[in-house]
Amino acid sequence: MKTKRAPLKLIRLEALEQAAECLRALAHPHRLRIVQMLLHGRYTVGELAEACGIPSHMASEHLRLMQRCGFLVNEKEGRKAYYRVAEAHLERIMACIEARFGNRN
Repeated sequence: MKTKRAPLKLIRLEALEQAAECLRALAHPHRLRIVQMLLHGRYTVGELAEACGIPSHMASEHLRLMQRCGFLVNEKEGRKAYYRVAEAHLERIMACIEARFGNRN
């Protein structure tokens, strides 16, 4: 005798395509480091670049990519721009990553 399954509530494919695109935007070690830092405060491009060990122009490109997905925003103060997290769900995503990979040497 077959048991009936409850109908699945599947996300529309268009929405999953958007989700996959945004997950690809996170799928880089420097971008994950940037998110990890920004979850604890706001930083300039130079500060983020230094923490990642990359030139500022590369950090800027990573930041632009994550801004396009709505993950980050920047706020100008004088001549400096400070970045911060705009997407609250990033905290849970990063918590999963830290739980899975954070205790490795």
